[in-house]
Amino acid sequence: MTAYRISGVWKDSQNVITHYAFHTVTATGVTRATKTSKSQAITLLETAGNSAMTWMWDYSNSFWKVGENVTVVGTGNNKYLRLNPDNKLTDNLAHLINFDWIAI
Repeated sequence: MTAYRISGVWKDSQNVITHYAFHTVTATGVTRATKTSKSQAITLLETAGNSAMTWMWDYSNSFWKVGENVTVVGTGNNKYLRLNPDNKLTDNLAHLINFDWIAI
């Protein structure tokens, strides 16, 4: 069982999320980001016992805060990561930091 935090995304030229910044929660803290493809992220979160939450920078207080649970939705080749599916802007994780300028 592994817990993850997702702090950001990478998008393609059509503004579609292709990768996520995954961090592993350890006994002593949280690891640096690993650029994780959409398919890898889905596989990780479909593994029994694994879980992920968003991890957002709180600019007002200068620290990272844990956000919402991330789940896999959809079927077959139409799967993607999503937060609480209630039509909020944050549903698809696009509100996270855009790491397109970082090549990991």
